[in-house]
Amino acid sequence: MPDSPRDPALDHSTAGDIARRSGAPVSAVQAFSHAWDDTLEFLFRPLDVSRWLWLSFICLFLGGGTSSAAFNWSLGSLSGDVGFERALGVARRYVFDHLWLIITTVTLGVALTLALLYLRTAFRFVLVDALVTRQVRLAAAWAKTRSLGRSYFGWLLATLVLVGLGLTSGALAVFPYLRSLAATGIRSLAFWVTLIALLLADIVVGLLLALIITLTDDLVVPVMYAEGLPLLPAWKKLWQSLRAEASGFAVYVLLRFGVAAAVGAAALLLLFPILVGLFSGAIIAGVLVVLGLRLLGVAWAWNPLTTALAFAALLLLTGIVLILLSVVGMPGQLLIQNFGIRFIGARVPALGVRLRREGGKADAD
Repeated sequence: MPDSPRDPALDHSTAGDIARRSGAPVSAVQAFSHAWDDTLEFLFRPLDVSRWLWLSFICLFLGGGTSSAAFNWSLGSLSGDVGFERALGVARRYVFDHLWLIITTVTLGVALTLALLYLRTAFRFVLVDALVTRQVRLAAAWAKTRSLGRSYFGWLLATLVLVGLGLTSGALAVFPYLRSLAATGIRSLAFWVTLIALLLADIVVGLLLALIITLTDDLVVPVMYAEGLPLLPAWKKLWQSLRAEASGFAVYVLLRFGVAAAVGAAALLLLFPILVGLFSGAIIAGVLVVLGLRLLGVAWAWNPLTTALAFAALLLLTGIVLILLSVVGMPGQLLIQNFGIRFIGARVPALGVRLRREGGKADAD
């Protein structure tokens, strides 16, 4: 008897569809398994270098995918004769002696922080669009999700400011009490109890904030994307699901952070020899320049020209490092985001329908 024709959408159906048909809830493990297969298929079947580069560009604004101790490297390790640290100290004192430079530096720093924060929220939706539609369309996704990105940006900025002000106000309120206790005796029990309580409060608030932002990135953003909701209504929908299935979400959070740790370790393992070679080459190049000038009878001296050249070299090195972090860490970023999409897609019908429809289109293509 001939086999009946298969619906191509079934090959890309979400784990939630399978679970709903069987009457069982989707577990975090099932969602991760589906995200793993889907991410590998998206990246390697077929392997598209252009798509890799665009996805790496997107992930560059989402943190690059991993952290690295490579940024501990500094130009001060080039040579004791170069005097980079001394020149940096002179520049710092010059800035501190001019109020307009201080104001300009602070203004530029705040503007850069806000710009990067906005790009982070906007590109989060672009990444979700790429994973749902299975194609990278930067301009179209940016235009489509612009209002959603602004909603997320406003909430994230307000949250960070309020938390920062709260922690600062609490520290300032407790500081006089700690100072008075220290005056009576640094080893008093009350001093240590108050100090430890303050530190624990900071740690708890920081962890809670990190958890909220993580859930927003992984689960709320896909809900906003699928249903066109602003952030707070989307969070309300997620909260309802979380209350109804607290244990399932707890397993997801634990597995998610375990996956993130494994991804970071794997990326750092791949990056370590590359970064060691890169930084070693940069140090050797710097030393050769200094020694070459010395052989020509020219001593290295900091002036506007050499400062500009050193700054350009530092920018080039930083750019190369960021590109490496982004390219190597991008698959991990996609896997983690896809994990959240597949998990919440089984609980939000609108997102599940989008995943099935786009998966069917990809299979037909």
